[in-house]
Amino acid sequence: MSDYKLRMPDVGEGVVEAEIVAWHVKPGDMVEEDQDLVDVMTDKATVEIPAPVSGKVVSIHGEPGDMIAVGTEILVIATEGDVDAPEAEPTATEAAPEQVKAEAPAPKAPEKPKLAPAPMQLDPPQPSARVLASPAVRARALELDVDLASVAGSGPAGRVTRQDLEDFVAAGGRAVTRTAAPTDPARQKRTGVREEKVIGLRRKIAQNMEAAWRVPMITYVEEVDVTEVEALRKSLNADRAEGQPKLTLLPFLATALTRALPDVPQANAHYDAEAGTLSVHEAAHIGVATATESGLVVPVLRHAEAISVWQMASEISRLSAAARDGKASREELSGSTITITSLGAIGGVVTTPLINTPETAIIGVNKMVERPVFDGAGRVVPRLFMNLSSSFDHRIVDGYEAAILIQKIRALLESPARLFM
Repeated sequence: MSDYKLRMPDVGEGVVEAEIVAWHVKPGDMVEEDQDLVDVMTDKATVEIPAPVSGKVVSIHGEPGDMIAVGTEILVIATEGDVDAPEAEPTATEAAPEQVKAEAPAPKAPEKPKLAPAPMQLDPPQPSARVLASPAVRARALELDVDLASVAGSGPAGRVTRQDLEDFVAAGGRAVTRTAAPTDPARQKRTGVREEKVIGLRRKIAQNMEAAWRVPMITYVEEVDVTEVEALRKSLNADRAEGQPKLTLLPFLATALTRALPDVPQANAHYDAEAGTLSVHEAAHIGVATATESGLVVPVLRHAEAISVWQMASEISRLSAAARDGKASREELSGSTITITSLGAIGGVVTTPLINTPETAIIGVNKMVERPVFDGAGRVVPRLFMNLSSSFDHRIVDGYEAAILIQKIRALLESPARLFM
C-alpha cells in the first residue's frame, strides 16, 4: 500500500492561497478517481477539487475557513493493497463541520454525525453515493451543523434542496432546548444561540462591504416614469422569436447606462486611492448583483455597450443561473467597471447601495409602483414609476455629475425609442 499526498493546486492565475469551504469526505472514506473531495474558494469563485486517484482517505488537513497556501498538503489517500470499504455507510458523504477536522489516528470506518437529543427525530435516508446538493446548500448545511446524509432530498435523483434542509431543521433534525412543551407554538420562547464561523463567500462579502463603507459616498435618488419602457418590454416579449429569452427591465436599464456613461466617464472607473490613480474604462463591463443562497455575488456582463437587449437578457440569465448554482467562473465574477443592483420582487422605495470597490458608482433599482397623475389635458391617468437609488464615490464623482448620469438614464428610459437610435 502506498500513500498519495494531494497538495493544494493552483486554482487560478496569480493565486497563492485558497480558503477551504467544505469537505465532502472524511478519514476512512473510500473515494473514486474524479470524485469531489473538497470545495475551496478564491476571489469569490468556488472550485471543487476532485480525487486524482481511487483509494481510502487516510487523513485530511485543514478546516473550513482555513486559508491554505498553494502546494500545501491537504489530503492523503491510500492507493494500493486490499482496502475494505465501509459496510454500513455510503462510500462518500457530506461531512458535518465537526467531522472535517484532521484527527489521528484515522478512524477505521466513517462515523455517523451525532445529533443532540431532539423532540422529534427524522429517519435518515440510506444513500449509496455522495449526497447530491448544490455548493450553496452544502454551505448552508455547514452553517447549520447538519450532515446532508441525514436529509431526505426531494430534487431530481434525490438531490437535497435548500427547502429540504430548512424543513429538516424545522422538524427537529437538530437539538432544540425547551423548558416545557409549548401550548401555543406562535408564543414559544426562543432562547437558542448558534455560533457560526464566518467563512467562504460570506467572509469575502464582509471584507468587501467593510472596504466599501470606508468610501465617502453620495447617494442620489430619482423617480423615473417607466410606463413606456414597460409597455415596450411587454410588446417585445409577446413577439419574441423562438429561442429568444424573456426580457426583463434590466437589459433596458443596462442599455441606457451604456448610452449615458460617456457623459460621466469617471463613473465607469476604478479608483486606487493608495496609488492615487483613476482607471477610466471605455468598455462597459456591468456587474449584475445576484443574490444566492450563500450570499451576494456579482457576475459581469461584458461589453454591454456592444450587444442588444436580447443578447443582454440571454447573458444575464446565463450568468445569474451560474452564480446561483455556484458554477460561475473566476473570470465571470471579476472585472466589472460599474454595477447594477436590485432587490427584485421585494423592491423597496429607496435604498442606499454600497459601491463595489474599486468601482466609483453603483446603480440601485427599486420597485415599480402605479400612481395616478395628471396628463397634459388635466385628466387623471395611471402611470408606472420606479426610483433609481444610486451611490457614487464622492472623491471622484461630484453630486452634479451624479445627477447628470441619472438624469440621462431617466430621459432614455422615459423615451425608450431613443435607446435604439
